[in-house]
Amino acid sequence: MNALRRVARIASTDSLDRRMFLEALAYLTWARLLLLLPFHKYARFLGQPMTETAQDTEPGSRESASRVSSAIRRAGRLTPLDTRCLVRAIAAMKMLQRREVETTLYLGTAKDKDGRMIAHAWLRCGNQYVTGAEEMRGFTVVGKFARHTFQRNMRDRNGSNR
Repeated sequence: MNALRRVARIASTDSLDRRMFLEALAYLTWARLLLLLPFHKYARFLGQPMTETAQDTEPGSRESASRVSSAIRRAGRLTPLDTRCLVRAIAAMKMLQRREVETTLYLGTAKDKDGRMIAHAWLRCGNQYVTGAEEMRGFTVVGKFARHTFQRNMRDRNGSNR
């Protein structure tokens, strides 16, 4: 299907899907530009290093994660930018952060069939993988970044469980 048909199909979807598609395009562009910087410059945007979020999810998080995953996948296919795994994971993380959904971004390495080092990134929300799940098997996790919600951070600081 060519790009014009895809745009026409997206234009015919409901307004929430259209908005999420446009938001995904914006975040994919932002993430791609962010990756032009050295890693140490943008690592602070990824979350708390070497920690993970919980495997359970807050009510509504699963649906938000599914919608974001779909929007990122559709927008990633249409954009002329290089939107491989890390770009998609960062964009999805930021979209879910806006919706106050906790995520963990994983960075992994492996060797390809020729023995060369390859890298991959994927994003998890609860027990659901939002991006990069298809390729993550076989990669060893070398980094992870937890993005907690403001509410959970406040509960943890106050010691309460409201």
